Amino acid sequence: MVEPTVIPRADHPISRSQIDPDALKVLYRLSKFGHVVYLVGGGVRDLLLGRQPKDFDVGTSAHPNEIKRLFRNCWIIGRRFRLAHVKFGQKTIEVATFRRQVPPEEIAASTPPEEDAPSAGDGVGPRKRPPIRRDNTFGTAEEDAFRRDFTINALFYDIKTFAVIDYVGGMADLQNRLIRSIGDPSERFVEDPVRMLRAVSFAARLGFRLDAPVRRAISKHKGEIANAAPARMIEELYKILRSGVAAPIYRALIRVGLLAHIAPEIAEGASPALWRSLKALDAYRGQFAVMPPNLTNPILLGSLVTPVQTVDLTPRRKDDRTNLTAGVSLGELPVARRDIERLRQLLMLQPRLVNPELPPRAQRAVIHRGAFEDALTWLEIQGSDTDALARWQTVVARGGPPDEKRERRRRRPRRGRRRRPGPPKA
Repeated sequence: MVEPTVIPRADHPISRSQIDPDALKVLYRLSKFGHVVYLVGGGVRDLLLGRQPKDFDVGTSAHPNEIKRLFRNCWIIGRRFRLAHVKFGQKTIEVATFRRQVPPEEIAASTPPEEDAPSAGDGVGPRKRPPIRRDNTFGTAEEDAFRRDFTINALFYDIKTFAVIDYVGGMADLQNRLIRSIGDPSERFVEDPVRMLRAVSFAARLGFRLDAPVRRAISKHKGEIANAAPARMIEELYKILRSGVAAPIYRALIRVGLLAHIAPEIAEGASPALWRSLKALDAYRGQFAVMPPNLTNPILLGSLVTPVQTVDLTPRRKDDRTNLTAGVSLGELPVARRDIERLRQLLMLQPRLVNPELPPRAQRAVIHRGAFEDALTWLEIQGSDTDALARWQTVVARGGPPDEKRERRRRRPRRGRRRRPGPPKA
């Protein structure tokens, strides 16, 4: 047992008024029914740093089925480890039961060996070195803290006492602006290579420095990032692009050598054009407190790849399945074809959007294109023609361009009605 450091309410800045009201409802209800429950993870870290958290996650001693019995608006997700999602409209509060790391010998005794091997049809080929498996098993709050990745992400906020609970020295690392691994970073990064990317992202996003053992472990094991699940890696790249600090994070990923093993095309082709594109994306994202829905994957993808790759904009028929990647690639990562095709379409619309002589009929055709909203957002983020942007925003605000034929009919003077000749007089 490790005795935690308990920081009382008077010695930390977190107030309940800063916590999402729905997250508070979850915390209070679980506590009311006798469960140990804490606000956990990045939400606590951000509140301590005076930042607005993106999410408010909850950790508890309650098992998933116990959580579901307490909340009618709860759904259980996950197969290897079950999580409870408590829904409040479009908002989700994630509630996880405390977990512990299972020693490798326990997993070896309970996991069939073929489960580690990729299937022949998964399209990724054999891995150079399978990551060490750590199964997820319920545990205590202390065990849950020690299975997390970095000390600054392992702080708990107790809703009963309003204290911050620190098992791993995370408060000192926050004060020293340090990214430090929980446990041996070499083992933790081989176990889950994405942790290397997260370490670099946290350091760039928060303005922190990497602990020396973390830097050495990344330098030694950076090639292991190629063993991470491709679908997870592409989502991590998109998450960075949505963050509002994409430019400094991608610079840091290139500097430590990680991006060369993830998307070598971007690392090798990095230029002032790439940094201008990412800074423009960051500036747009910074205008919003929450992620705007019009910042879609095609726009994120285009902001990253168009400065370093030539996208094939040759028109083709809908049933033409040739050249599906259109010159867009991120190493071996599975970029969705629909995102590439939407990127092509929004780029092909740009010449029409900046054409001030486009007639109303053509304007109506542009507005009805499926990629129009993405194309207009792209013009706002990456375009330089502010007059064109204002012109199209006006067109959208008034419901479309004027109908010239209708306007002519409206202006045409009405003729007087002809009287029908009556019956002849007797």
